[in-house]
Amino acid sequence: MKAMVLCAGLGTRLAPLSTQWPKPALPLLGAPLFRYALATLRRAGVTAVGINTHHLPERMAATATAECARVGLPLEVVHEAKTLQGTGGGIRGLRQFLGSEDFVVLNGDVLFSVDLGAVIEAHRRSGAAATMVLLPMPEGETYNAVEVDEVGCVRRIAGLGPGGRGLTPWHFSGVHVMSPAVFDFMAPSGPEDINRDVYPRLMAKGLVIRGHRLEERDAFWSDLGTPRRYAAAHQALLFGQVRTDRFGAADPFLGLVARAPRVWAHPTAGLERGQITGPAWLGAGCSVAEGAQLGAAVSVGPTARVGARARLNRVAVLDGAEVPEGQHLEDAIVAPGGLVVPTI
Repeated sequence: MKAMVLCAGLGTRLAPLSTQWPKPALPLLGAPLFRYALATLRRAGVTAVGINTHHLPERMAATATAECARVGLPLEVVHEAKTLQGTGGGIRGLRQFLGSEDFVVLNGDVLFSVDLGAVIEAHRRSGAAATMVLLPMPEGETYNAVEVDEVGCVRRIAGLGPGGRGLTPWHFSGVHVMSPAVFDFMAPSGPEDINRDVYPRLMAKGLVIRGHRLEERDAFWSDLGTPRRYAAAHQALLFGQVRTDRFGAADPFLGLVARAPRVWAHPTAGLERGQITGPAWLGAGCSVAEGAQLGAAVSVGPTARVGARARLNRVAVLDGAEVPEGQHLEDAIVAPGGLVVPTI
């Protein structure tokens, strides 16, 4: 089975971090977000991956190439040079690569710990044209609802579709399993959205879009599309709310040493005398100078540096970034070049 990871978005809501990284390449505990998506796909039996690029295309392509090489998966890259093609147009651009069998599509800006293999198996048994992986609507969020009937068929997406009685609203995770039938309902060219444009056409013709509803508590999902949501995912990992074993060799805690309770450090991390409350994560080749204080939910990425007497609480110091001597930070992301982004 092949898969596509959607990687072309502009990352407007993630600014100013998105001036340095396309969203799927954003570091998360020492690895690009793309690595976690790739691990989920590989565990489910995916044998080749395609991506689309637009924003910072060279960096996105380089990240995907390196990550696919790490795990021995072939990679296909399609660049949307002039105009973003949307999710539907992006999938259409990889039609030849995806071929004539069922395939998986994943949003590149989410962290999702899920048993994708079970979803694929259920899709195949159902005979549906497409399957959308759905979650209970997150409290306090305003995501567009996917409305499902009593037998699990999607009947309306963001208010579009035939509707019906007894529908229940769910939240779309950004994961689909599709049959090649979806290509017959795409426009021949131009931008379009898979959920708002293509799927309503399928439903209008009576094809089945199945809603695979996940209610299990360990199916962690987070959209990293804003600094606040990035910070929430970072903290969920550190506080053990994510089943990282599902990421296999991409588990960010694998191979780290417990320097203290809830303090995970790479063997090459330099930690001088300081105070660490934890949970904390220290990447390869990073350094924390004498007298620094790391409070709750702090990560220091590979080769990053925390200066003497700095005080951090709920802070992610990204790969290669530096916190100056004596600086006090709370609820922030620190990026290379001295960029500090608030997360509340």
